[in-house]
Amino acid sequence: MMNKPVPGTGGNRYLPFDKREGAESVVFFTRDLSGEGLKKIYDRVGGVLKGKVAVKLHTGEAKGPNFLPRPWVKELLSERLPDAEIVETNTYYEGSRYTTEEHRKTLEINGWTFCPVNITDEHGVATLPVKNGKWFKEMHVGKGLLDYDSLLVLTHFKGHTMGGFGGSNKNIGIGCADGRIGKKEIHTPEGSNNMWGIGEEELMERISESTKSVVDRFSPQICFINVMRNMSVSCDCEGADAEPVVTPDIGILASLDILAVDQACVDLLYNLPENGGKALINRVETRHGLRQLSYMKEIGLGNDRYKLIDLDNNDEVIDAATAVKDVKPGWRPDRYNVFWGRNKRPE
Repeated sequence: MMNKPVPGTGGNRYLPFDKREGAESVVFFTRDLSGEGLKKIYDRVGGVLKGKVAVKLHTGEAKGPNFLPRPWVKELLSERLPDAEIVETNTYYEGSRYTTEEHRKTLEINGWTFCPVNITDEHGVATLPVKNGKWFKEMHVGKGLLDYDSLLVLTHFKGHTMGGFGGSNKNIGIGCADGRIGKKEIHTPEGSNNMWGIGEEELMERISESTKSVVDRFSPQICFINVMRNMSVSCDCEGADAEPVVTPDIGILASLDILAVDQACVDLLYNLPENGGKALINRVETRHGLRQLSYMKEIGLGNDRYKLIDLDNNDEVIDAATAVKDVKPGWRPDRYNVFWGRNKRPE
């Protein structure tokens, strides 16, 4: 009889950069939150994408106020990836993306109409192996994901009710798992009626193992971009009910290393002046979300040390504190806020 896996610990404790060990990856950074900024940073990592390209992003529940500006994504795809397709999966919970029919209506409401969107579990489920997994030997994903050669993981970095934060890891770990089997395997204890019964460190580990199956499938033709804008403590899956944004916007980060880019985003939050990251940090620590990072490192998904390259200053290598030193506290909406939800409109 096999012993039941035991979750790790420490998901509520932040490990500063100077306490980490191991190799360093490269993470690019720009403060330019615009379509031009997105293209500029894409150009530093997008060269690995070949053949048929999928773009995994969170298209959000109907009228969600915080997901990525559609004009930025439209511009990026039309000018850099004209044949790429957005990929999504249906949700595990009942909402505006629970069925494919509902999902397609929501895509139209939210403005994701400028390129094909493949709801990858619309026509069935496939499995990907989880190499050396503790919780899984394989993960169920949308069958349509396997139709692509490369994957751009384009992530709206924000908080998350159960994961603490949603970066590239959550975007594909949850977002590529199919809506009925894969997401259930991640969230629900076997034989339980509590669909959200798995939390804290075990949840972070399951998400990360799901992510590993996807990264292994596409590597080396995979890259990661995290946009730190409109960072509610709530995920885009909460739609118009998401908590109002209080964390200031920061910029865009990109890497070929999924752990490095998520870790760098977390580091920027912890280094915001005047405790500007307090709300998100509290969400991350109370959900033990930092276990995402330590477990990704344990299972070989990347490095938690990195060189941060400042694209706004001639590729100078900077640290997290330097990157955010001029960020003013408080959130200021930009002109791309089509839906407001619970966010306060500017006076």
